[in-house]
Amino acid sequence: MRLLLVEDTPRLRELLIEAVHAVGWTIDAVGTVDEANAIIATTPYDLLLIDLGLPDGDGLDLVRATRRAGVKTPILVLTARVAIDDRIAGLDAGADDYLTKPFNHGEFLARCRALLRRAPDTLTPTLTAARLKLDVAMGTTTCGNIELRLAPRERTVLEILMRDVGRVVQKRKLEHALSEFGDELSSNAVELAISRLRKKLEPNTTGVSLETIRGVGYLLREVNW
Repeated sequence: MRLLLVEDTPRLRELLIEAVHAVGWTIDAVGTVDEANAIIATTPYDLLLIDLGLPDGDGLDLVRATRRAGVKTPILVLTARVAIDDRIAGLDAGADDYLTKPFNHGEFLARCRALLRRAPDTLTPTLTAARLKLDVAMGTTTCGNIELRLAPRERTVLEILMRDVGRVVQKRKLEHALSEFGDELSSNAVELAISRLRKKLEPNTTGVSLETIRGVGYLLREVNW
């Protein structure tokens, strides 16, 4: 899952980024309407988190512009505006949910999960391959009744591979998923995530094997199980 946070308060940005990383999702963060418009136009996201009080404009205008552009990505408004009329305005502008500050981070993540489950354009929320099951919204991976402990980057890579199980996934697709806006990705980040993930996906237990297709990418395939 890749989220975009549009929030100009540095400390809140840091806290929300930490909360999102803790559940294994990727998040980009910008602080202005102009930055948000630019990145939304070029990068697909699973969820948009938009503050209303931005330094170069009103977040409601960003919500409206996003919907006029045909973007159907779920939008969660984060704002200090608590009046009922403000909530109505946010929902009427095209937001899917409205969370007022200050808020509990547990509730914040729960609302994110709810929007991700309901999103019409979100791909299958529960992925399966042989004995593996990945709950995308909850960020949990299980094999039978046992939960696999995966680091956030490992979980991100596994999700992409499970969506294309049986087909080769190009390395650059994984690099894009692991990168975050403004965060430089190390040259071996994908290889490291693949190596660690492979050690946790014992074929005799999970029923899948993770193969490297040299010069192209990676393949997750089901084996006899």
